Amino acid sequence: MISVETAAQSYFLKLLAEHDVSGTGVRMRAIAPGTPNADCRLEFCEPEDVSDADWEIQCEGFSVYIDQSSAPFLDGAEVNFEDDGVQGRMVIKAPKLKGTPPDAEAGVIERVQYVIDTEVNPQVASHGGRVSLVEVDAEGVVVLRFGGGCQGCGMVSVTLKEGVEKTLKARVPEVSAVVDVTDHASGAAPYYKRGEDGRSPV
Repeated sequence: MISVETAAQSYFLKLLAEHDVSGTGVRMRAIAPGTPNADCRLEFCEPEDVSDADWEIQCEGFSVYIDQSSAPFLDGAEVNFEDDGVQGRMVIKAPKLKGTPPDAEAGVIERVQYVIDTEVNPQVASHGGRVSLVEVDAEGVVVLRFGGGCQGCGMVSVTLKEGVEKTLKARVPEVSAVVDVTDHASGAAPYYKRGEDGRSPV
């Protein structure tokens, strides 16, 4: 259930009146849900943009629509408008937007994947890289594959040992080691190029 407070509804009605397209509502969309960079976007939703799969919240004089993929992350959200006497601002509180950390009873794979999604990948994304989980074996060895700017990068061994492995061991005690099975020779756009001898630039 999503709550759209009276002040927010009044503000939306004002914007919709200025938009002046009959039947237009408001769409709430989750951006990068389940990650630390998650955000909520508000935009006009004209009649032809409405899908049968959308959640519809009927307000006074208009509707708010949430697409199916955003709905689980926006469930329980509160939308309000705070008037500071100058311009005011929309305030959206969505407790599920950044995802729910797996509890202690969750499996090792689920907990490892959560750390990769919420901590590891946001960090390597600044270098155009990404990390994918291949498997976690019975001995607690995490097998990873690097992509993007991390594939073929001269600093990937440092990233693996000093960054990824330390983070995973700290967050998931069952992790015993982390290994990389990436074909680095085929990396097309490494962030740091290796030296001619194939060694790290450091």
